[in-house]
Amino acid sequence: MKKIHIILTAAIALLSVSCDKFLDKMPDNRTEIDSPEKIQAILTSAYPSTDYMLVTEFMSDNVDDYGKNNPNTDRFIDEVYAWADVTETDNEDPESIWEASYHAIACANEALKAIDKLQEEDPTADFSAERAEALLCRAYNHFILVNVFCMAYNKETSDKDLGVPYMTKPETTLKPPYERGNVAQVYELIEKDLKEALPYVSERYYTVPKYHFNTKAAYAFAARFYLYYEKWDESVKYATECLGSEPESLLRDWAYQSTMTQKYSPIVEHYIDAALNSNLLLMTAYSKMGLAFGPYYVYSRYSHGNYLAQTETGEALPNLWNGSNQTYYMGMKEYEATNLDKTIFWKLPYLFEYTDPVARIGYYRTVYPAFASDQVLLERAEANILRGPDHYQEALDDMNLWVKNIASGDPERLPRVLDQARINSWFGDENMRYAVWDTSRVKKHLNPHFKTAQGETIKDGTDAERMLQCVLAMKRVEQLGQGLRWFDIKRYGIQIDRRIINAAGRPYRKTGTLEAHDPRQAVQIPKKVSDAGIEKNPR
Repeated sequence: MKKIHIILTAAIALLSVSCDKFLDKMPDNRTEIDSPEKIQAILTSAYPSTDYMLVTEFMSDNVDDYGKNNPNTDRFIDEVYAWADVTETDNEDPESIWEASYHAIACANEALKAIDKLQEEDPTADFSAERAEALLCRAYNHFILVNVFCMAYNKETSDKDLGVPYMTKPETTLKPPYERGNVAQVYELIEKDLKEALPYVSERYYTVPKYHFNTKAAYAFAARFYLYYEKWDESVKYATECLGSEPESLLRDWAYQSTMTQKYSPIVEHYIDAALNSNLLLMTAYSKMGLAFGPYYVYSRYSHGNYLAQTETGEALPNLWNGSNQTYYMGMKEYEATNLDKTIFWKLPYLFEYTDPVARIGYYRTVYPAFASDQVLLERAEANILRGPDHYQEALDDMNLWVKNIASGDPERLPRVLDQARINSWFGDENMRYAVWDTSRVKKHLNPHFKTAQGETIKDGTDAERMLQCVLAMKRVEQLGQGLRWFDIKRYGIQIDRRIINAAGRPYRKTGTLEAHDPRQAVQIPKKVSDAGIEKNPR
């Protein structure tokens, strides 16, 4: 855990300023955080600078292998795709995710320490908004860490599954001992921070609120957290707080986007526009996701290609609501050439930060919506399904709103009303069997540890299972290329079969399987961390 200590020093160094007199400096060359402005400054670093998206997307079932003759890969992404313990270094490797999250946590903790000190000096001072942002950032970063490096939360095993160290105070000693605890304990501490923060979230000092935990983003985080925490009522409560009484006014305007100049750059720049109601919290990151899920060859050995799109995701799903394969306002974009088979939605931009413009070297970057209203709508639908049959109509209302917002076509010719009967028919065995490795389908076996609120096991062929199949398929399309499908795979125990796609664009050889609740779903902690004495994930 030496890295965390180094990270903390780096975080405080962000606030370093010059001083004319030696005695004006702190003995360890740090600047004291002694004003609201300095607290707010350090909180800008309490958001992770490295995202999880590349690792989790390429571990998911959203990519296939196009064969060893495709040169567009490297050893890092080979390891990620194969669910191997990553030994190669990369700006988006597990070590970078770990370090970026704990760096952000360290900044949040320093802010909280400074707030406590300043309020002790002046009890009338109001730092409630700063405290709320710091607590939310601390909770969010631990939420990412526990969902990447641990098994998914479940009431059956999470009191035994290894967690991550939950940092609540700045480090003051060299190489302090750390314990991972368990997943249940991490979730309890995240909930504690969330509950303390939510009543005091404010946007009073934000210049660009969409790059901070504004009120709607905080509710969106709470909705997702409680969905993963198996507290369905709480998830619905906070999703509703986020979406308000007219959720359609917050959704992404796909109809308008379809009227724009249909070129990659303006579309992706619009997608991450801070002025859009749908973008609740935007984050910047060192990331190649704009390349990997953009019109480029980067990492195209492992790709979301035409076969996946037609049989499992974007081009398969519209059959549910219209039966004619009419697509979306913004259809998927197909790229086919030698060593290139991509069928994708244009979403995240590819940006480049030059560190040396002359040598033309620097870092890949992107901007992404960590929370978006369209995601929250489908998460609320999922939570309502898990609440039980009395709430199915509420779930259907949200699912129909999502379809109405994204689906193109003549309203007189395009039925957009999903009901229980249509979902049961479409996902019924007489119409659609479960996917197998060489025959992709939207429907895959669900094996969650959890049960519905009524204690019902989610078995094949039940109303609950078919409703969940539907909303998970919608979520998969909505979140394609953003890494979130992986967390649903973990939560629902969905098996992934690796296969090679041949020149004809069809699966022809199975190369591996990740079974439900396989220990490899918990990404291995970085070697430097385990070398410092922290227990590794079992394999």
